[in-house]
Amino acid sequence: MAHVGLTPQRVAQLGGFKTQAKSARAARRLIDAAVALEAAGAFSIVLESIPAPVAAIVTERLAIPTIGIGAGLDCDGQVLVLHDVLGLYGDFKPKFAKRYADIGAQVETALRTFDADVRAGAFPDAEHSFTMKETELEALKQDLAKPARPKAV
Repeated sequence: MAHVGLTPQRVAQLGGFKTQAKSARAARRLIDAAVALEAAGAFSIVLESIPAPVAAIVTERLAIPTIGIGAGLDCDGQVLVLHDVLGLYGDFKPKFAKRYADIGAQVETALRTFDADVRAGAFPDAEHSFTMKETELEALKQDLAKPARPKAV
């Protein structure tokens, strides 16, 4: 599966999280790259953070499916990052992401409560810990009281 447009691993080289292929020249390079990737054997291609008309042209020119993330309606499929869909990044929201829930505050509260419980020694408690038969524990303690056996070489 190929990937063109905004590729997160190249964010620093691309000048940050910015829309790609906004000029005619950059759009042509992206279209040519998508066509070349299909010719090289890609079975599908992700189009990320590019103008919708450019994504429509790529989708029209390729025989393989296009999957859009911030690339408009004309792609063959759509994808969003789960954290964006659920609102887990707080105030940060990419223009192309639609929040279907805003659970970030609940997650933060849960993590702060977990941290406080661990620091206070309240978690894990007996309810959330495994046990063993008392006879097995006693056998282990007796075995540990014996002198250590030399390791076989």
